[in-house]
Amino acid sequence: MGTGFFRKSLLAVASVALIVITACGNNNTATENGQPQTASDEKVTLTMEDNWSSPNVDNELYKERIKKFQELNPNITIEAQDIPSAQYRTKLRTEAAGNSMPDMFILFPGIDMDPYIDADVLMPIDEIMDNWKDVLPAQALAGYNVDGKQYAIPTKMTFVDIIYYHKDMLAKVGYNEFPTTYADFLDLVKKLKASGVTPMGIGNKNRWPLQSTFMSAVGDRVAGTDFLTKVKQGEAKFTDPDYVKALGILDELNKAEAFNSDVNTMDEVQVQDYFLQKKSAMTMTSSTIDTKFRVSNTENPDNIGIALFPSIEGGKGSAGKSAGVVQYGIGLSKELSGAKKDAALKFLQYFYAPELYQNLMSKGIVVPATVEMPADTSKYLKEMIELTKNGDALVFDSVMPATIKDVIENDLQAITMKQKTPEQVAQDMQEAMDKIK
Repeated sequence: MGTGFFRKSLLAVASVALIVITACGNNNTATENGQPQTASDEKVTLTMEDNWSSPNVDNELYKERIKKFQELNPNITIEAQDIPSAQYRTKLRTEAAGNSMPDMFILFPGIDMDPYIDADVLMPIDEIMDNWKDVLPAQALAGYNVDGKQYAIPTKMTFVDIIYYHKDMLAKVGYNEFPTTYADFLDLVKKLKASGVTPMGIGNKNRWPLQSTFMSAVGDRVAGTDFLTKVKQGEAKFTDPDYVKALGILDELNKAEAFNSDVNTMDEVQVQDYFLQKKSAMTMTSSTIDTKFRVSNTENPDNIGIALFPSIEGGKGSAGKSAGVVQYGIGLSKELSGAKKDAALKFLQYFYAPELYQNLMSKGIVVPATVEMPADTSKYLKEMIELTKNGDALVFDSVMPATIKDVIENDLQAITMKQKTPEQVAQDMQEAMDKIK
């Protein structure tokens, strides 16, 4: 199954959790303690690289499962190394190019799979896929499926473009509801700024937030959901008026002082506390943060609302679409064999058990699995699923080559520092695209 189907089907997966009644625990290979049967009890050590360094609730849950697996399997040692997200992709690609992959590693879906397929360093896991035939629908697996071979299993569904806002701060400037048009949103920004607060906090130190979070949403609203695909196919260009206009939205908001002055020196974790301390009325970030902002927030979680970027007049995209992607498949090195391969396959079967998805839902995380919704599922998760059910926008860095991602990330910082115009950024991006072709 190709990645094109995956991208079109992402958000269809998101609502599964609300409507599916499939029973959990249907694992045909489970034996004592729910552990899959394997052929060897030989002592082995598996190396693993992940990007779970941020203190997100799901990251902690993943680490707990690794620890529990080792307790249940004292003959298997997993040496896991946390690598910051900003460096993770580059490190793994370098290892792939040098044929020096760790035994296990986090893979990103879609176009991010290409370097590893090209380097022929991945081990297909088709031999154990029956474990998830009643748990994960085809569209959830598609991003990790290349030419009919399955290389990883996702843990969660992440929406990168969620706007969180303090309802009382918006109400003070006359907005009891989140604006539905960009014209009203710009008016809100100006009124918030005039009231003495930062309208929208963004932590762009690691460069990806404006690219992945902001431009995925705004590019979709202005240029349409199919624009990035057309660029890749040579049917559109970044220098087309629509995309220049999308870049111009960032420029306009920046000139209106919508963002914190330290937007490029504050990181994506620091800005979370900045928002919670009400130093900004809004922030735009990943749905993964919902647990920190609302589920685990004991102060006044109901005062924090969620929204998507509003419609833009004359835009070709539809309001209500959210940019989403499945995440955190664990890939295996093609070099694994014997007892090490058995141990790695056993670990995958344990790690991605239905229990994982229920635990994630209990923590407020949207999952792509067909498992029963836990009794303790919060109203906030249900609200997130409702918000993101209306179709999928493409996540920029899940469909565009790494070289294009690097160009736009550098140039978006240049826009915020008033060093480049939208037209110059569009030209830089298209020149980089032309070199690829």
